[in-house]
Amino acid sequence: MATTYKILAQNSPVATTPTLLYGPVGTGIQTVVSTIAICNRGNAASTYRISIRENGAADSSKQYIVFDASVPATSTITYTLGITLKTGDAVYIYSATNTLSFNAFGSEISD
Repeated sequence: MATTYKILAQNSPVATTPTLLYGPVGTGIQTVVSTIAICNRGNAASTYRISIRENGAADSSKQYIVFDASVPATSTITYTLGITLKTGDAVYIYSATNTLSFNAFGSEISD
């Protein structure tokens, strides 16, 4: 098994639109999302959401690990969680404004 440590994804989503950040995880791959960083480039606070969708599932309230949390103006929030994903799983994000950037860091393990 080979492990690759990397930037898994970077995205600045359109406001009020659930957006794929990472995934779906491919066949023969397992992923550990070690850290997600949310940077607010704007001059006002903004809220955001993060959800983990298992095996291509549609959006559901049980998937949210962060819901309408706030990041202050010109600030960054980080989550170090060790999220484990298998084939078909994905990380989705949502931003109340166009001023947030999301970055995911971690490792991909291939069979």
